[in-house]
Amino acid sequence: MNRLNFDILTLIFVELRKDHKSLHSFLLVNRVWCRLVVPILWRKCLYTYIDIESSKKLSNVILSYLSSSSKQLLLDNNIMLPSTIFSKPLTFNYISFCKYMNNFIIYNIIDTVFIPNIEKIKKRNHLNLLKREVCKLFVSQCKNIKKLSWKSFQTLSSFPGAQTCFSQLYSLIIDMNFLNSDSLYEMSQICKDLNQLTICGCSRDIPGLISLIDAQKKLKIVSIIFNTEIEKKMDCEELNRVLARKGSTINNLTLCSSVGFISHSFLTSLVNLKSLYIYHDYDYDDYKEVMEFQQYYLISVNFPYLQYLLIEGLTCFKECAILVEKTKGNILSVDVNTIEIPPMNTGMLIKVIANNCPKIERLSTYFEFEDLIYAKLLLLNCSNLTYLTFKSLNEDYNIGDELMEILIKFSPKSLMKITLKGKWKYSIDVFDRFLESCVRRNYIVDAIDKVRNLITIGYAEFFREYKDEEVVENSNIT
Repeated sequence: MNRLNFDILTLIFVELRKDHKSLHSFLLVNRVWCRLVVPILWRKCLYTYIDIESSKKLSNVILSYLSSSSKQLLLDNNIMLPSTIFSKPLTFNYISFCKYMNNFIIYNIIDTVFIPNIEKIKKRNHLNLLKREVCKLFVSQCKNIKKLSWKSFQTLSSFPGAQTCFSQLYSLIIDMNFLNSDSLYEMSQICKDLNQLTICGCSRDIPGLISLIDAQKKLKIVSIIFNTEIEKKMDCEELNRVLARKGSTINNLTLCSSVGFISHSFLTSLVNLKSLYIYHDYDYDDYKEVMEFQQYYLISVNFPYLQYLLIEGLTCFKECAILVEKTKGNILSVDVNTIEIPPMNTGMLIKVIANNCPKIERLSTYFEFEDLIYAKLLLLNCSNLTYLTFKSLNEDYNIGDELMEILIKFSPKSLMKITLKGKWKYSIDVFDRFLESCVRRNYIVDAIDKVRNLITIGYAEFFREYKDEEVVENSNIT
């Protein structure tokens, strides 16, 4: 019965894991409650932001667990630990409860040790030595770490206890500016059950990285941020192949500045993809490569189960429309942000969404004069639409009133928020009726561009009333 009570209490405490104030009060109830609550509080303590004073206290606790040999090594190298660290054994092995590791706590510890004695820092290897000893401490004490942000030169995978620490790793973030192939290969021998992998600073094929990806049995979420600062781009052929081999498990993909680095032919293998985010920092020098990517790879892929599509920095409305048309109607969100030129085929995308995405909840896209014919179709067919954003870079058309009329008459009941970022003009009468419809339908309007220039001074006071009633957000009427 006592065991059952412990299990029930644990479930309750876990449900309250975000309520730190209550959990801290539970620590004082009795020893049993204390033993159950402490692991929950420490599970994410190294992964969340804390204030400076709390950070110092946390650093002191961690430094207290350094072994005698580590403390002596630091002392021999003129690295003086704070006098505030605990000299006697603590009640719990707090570090062993941690399930998340990142670099923030390392930086906090460095600040705690070195800032008071900044004039004594003469060599960079002092910093590296302290980092190494703290990392060794975590690897030796932590069991079954779930999340790791690996952005340092420390060879974590070779430290004693790495097998126990990282064998059940769920999420891994790596920075290729710090890691070498051997370290990644060693991690691939330990960690085989990653669900999420984020690769920062990718610029070329690294054998250890290929081995790490290949070793994963159920990799689902992959994010790759390519290094745009290098002078010469190198085609990542092996990376392309290994991603293709994981095509049946990957269902969430993020690619940042990938054009020119990878062929993207692996995209055709991602048959179960549910979320796709592509960001490109547009450069006219890579125009040909961008066009090849848009016109060949985005058109040739088939993602029947796609739910989330986010494209930034490309002008691929036609390609996105073709991609969406081949899905099975499960699209929930589409967000397209183009480069600073008047986009083409915006209506094609809106029409395809209206005809093929009855479940869509969020849409952010560009809207031009010729697209008015599709706006009504969109609002009528997409009855689950919750958030709608229309943007325009074309100043030649004043379609504000026509668009407002359509929004007034056909907006679904589900719609909660409308964002209008087109440089359109609105007549006072139509705009008044539009805001009144917002009140009746209980939704709000966000970021109406150029309102100060488009509405008379007399009407500004009326508009301000709607803002005061929280019908309008982020306008430039004050």
